Amino acid sequence: MQKQTMRVLVAGATGAVGRPLVSALVAAGYTVAGVTHTAAKKDIIRRLGAEPVLANGLEAAQVQAAVDAIRPDVIVHEMTDLSGVTDLRHFDRSFAKSNLLRTHGTDVLLAAARRAGVKRLVAQSFCGWPYARTGAPIKTEKDKLDIDPPAELRPSFDAIYHLEQSTITSSSPEGIVLRYGTFYGPATGVFEPAMVEQIRRRRVPLIGDGAGWWSFVHVDDAAAATVRAIERGEAGNIYNIVDDEPAQVREWLPELARLLGAKRPLRLPAWIARFLAGDHVVAMMTEVRAGSNAKARTELLWEPAHPSWRKGFADIAARLPTQ
Repeated sequence: MQKQTMRVLVAGATGAVGRPLVSALVAAGYTVAGVTHTAAKKDIIRRLGAEPVLANGLEAAQVQAAVDAIRPDVIVHEMTDLSGVTDLRHFDRSFAKSNLLRTHGTDVLLAAARRAGVKRLVAQSFCGWPYARTGAPIKTEKDKLDIDPPAELRPSFDAIYHLEQSTITSSSPEGIVLRYGTFYGPATGVFEPAMVEQIRRRRVPLIGDGAGWWSFVHVDDAAAATVRAIERGEAGNIYNIVDDEPAQVREWLPELARLLGAKRPLRLPAWIARFLAGDHVVAMMTEVRAGSNAKARTELLWEPAHPSWRKGFADIAARLPTQ
């Protein structure tokens, strides 16, 4: 099927990945429609070159009507509610809406896609703390997930597991899952204004030995990989979409602070952090594992334009106003 005749519906079209993804799909020649639940954001989608569709991703009737109207060949599930999420101490509360979109929202999209005969659904997942906190620091898609995550992470872990299993076991539509790394981009992810302010005020401490491993991905690279998954991804597969340089917290956090013109992060013993912030924050800073992008590079023929968070962070920080 020619790109000009292939219709792609992006659910969550105005989110961190949604916006660059819509732009990338339009530039690649696809006919694109973008779903938003906020009427005021329809103009954003229109300016990106796509057809705006108003629907609440948790309302089955609205989603079905949107899918029936657009009749897409492919649906991309980018629905989350992560904007401004910086309160890791209350992780469960901060991610409650995203968890609902990953569970009920995924079920709604899959059901609508089946009724409309959609061929493929590509869904957003996460690469990082869901992996088992044992063994090698860099995990592949074949490695096991954490069977006993900290209690505060359990709802999010269960939601991610539900999304992944529901998607990759679907044959109609055929499903693909993309495990994105921690996002960054202008005013996005670790460069959200609230996060930048917290780091500049030394409110994000280096906990314990800072040995936790993180993977990052620029939102433009996440979008480019998603286009590749639409074109080349194998049904029933999961792909880590991360840059080439996983890093420990004790490496990337002080470097980010330096780039933002801040003092080095304060150090906080793990036992104090556990008391003040919880086991889950300590785990994320000292125990979690990162992901390898080898499979995505090989099978999707994807190469990140920002292969290292170091230069990516530096490029964005250089454009920020000073303190």
